[in-house]
Amino acid sequence: MHFVTHDKTADDAPEEMPASDEEAKAKSKKERVLHTRVPAVLEQELKRLAQSLRVPVSNVVRTILEDAVETVDFVGRRAEGELRGAAERLANERQRLRNRHPRAGETGAPEEPVEHEPSVEAATPSGDALEGALGFTPLVLASAARCARTGRMLAAGEEAYLVLFAEPGRQAFVASDALPKNGEKES
Repeated sequence: MHFVTHDKTADDAPEEMPASDEEAKAKSKKERVLHTRVPAVLEQELKRLAQSLRVPVSNVVRTILEDAVETVDFVGRRAEGELRGAAERLANERQRLRNRHPRAGETGAPEEPVEHEPSVEAATPSGDALEGALGFTPLVLASAARCARTGRMLAAGEEAYLVLFAEPGRQAFVASDALPKNGEKES
């Protein structure tokens, strides 16, 4: 697209620097003529629309451009607001997690080693780790994991079972020899 702009009052006059703020405001309010190339189909649609509204084509184009600029501005402000909201929610969640699990030094408590097994159920004596289990899917472990029934560490490459739960994000692994047998309560 090719744009050429001209002052409506003086097409070829060189622009002078305004002497005051008032002159600058007056100069910025001057309408400008914008020439652009458009496909013939678009030209016909613009003319048809202008004729149906009984206004000049330039008014239709000006209105469309103004609306487009306002829309882009509105969408930008809305997206910015949504991003700020998401950032605030993330900061609140981060703070909530910090309050729940403070770092060593913040509370004076000694730091305990943490095993990095997010959302993997730990084995408990009562077998609660499998409560709500729907079934088991066989797999070969790509990395070490802890058996949810026995608490034994399972090595990478070992056959195990992924415990399927109805709850999204909840997962556990069970060693092949620790699967519940027929008739055995899975808790």
